Amino acid sequence: MVNLIGDERLDYLLAEDLRIIQSPTVFSFSLDAVLLAKFAYMPIQKGNIIDLCTGNGIIPLLLSTRTKGKIIGVEIQERLYDMAVRSIAHNNLEDQIEMIHGDLKDSTKVLGHGKYDVVTCNPPYFLTSERNMQNLNEHLAIARHEILCTLEDVIRVSSQLLKQGGKVALVHRPGRLVDIVELMRKYGVEPKRIQFVYPKQGKEANTLLVEGIKGGRSDLKMLPPLVVYNEENEYSEEIKTILYGDKADRASINE
Repeated sequence: MVNLIGDERLDYLLAEDLRIIQSPTVFSFSLDAVLLAKFAYMPIQKGNIIDLCTGNGIIPLLLSTRTKGKIIGVEIQERLYDMAVRSIAHNNLEDQIEMIHGDLKDSTKVLGHGKYDVVTCNPPYFLTSERNMQNLNEHLAIARHEILCTLEDVIRVSSQLLKQGGKVALVHRPGRLVDIVELMRKYGVEPKRIQFVYPKQGKEANTLLVEGIKGGRSDLKMLPPLVVYNEENEYSEEIKTILYGDKADRASINE
């Protein structure tokens, strides 16, 4: 049995046949995290992977089904770190996934430089100057706004952690694309793959997936667009497959 605190619940990750602890007032993962876990390159048999801003451990849990490599999650909020640790234990993944409670800006002090094959991150999207958008809930505000780390922090630290030739994958908002490209190149990471996610056909993209290679050559590929909802306002077939696998009649994420 898993120990749940307050309004926590235990949700299914249907396509992966795993379970995760969530809380509507502390943290519940979104589609963005699932798309990033699907988009990011993963070494299948072995490798060292780090997920920054890991929250309740959703991305390490999802990645554990795609790789046999070691995965480390870094989370600054103690409550979210604790939720992740309990979820990992509930799924018996302690041998593959390790959680670190700490500031990502200090990651290299603990984890070293140039040792990792892949870094993933679903970082805070909103600038701290956008005060009117900040959620009054401290946990959600930190997760969504650049209060404790910035986009530049994420990309700088990712570059420091990566081996030469290692890959960093991010999910963000399309409006930050230029910033992402400029910062990647500033820290020696060459953007290599970009995919835009659209809520529906005919709508503007609202999500961006981007992957870069440390020390890579210039050669950017634009992947086919991903559309979330069809004309009946139901998940598209591609999204259903990503979320549910062959269990498309059930839901598992906070929409």
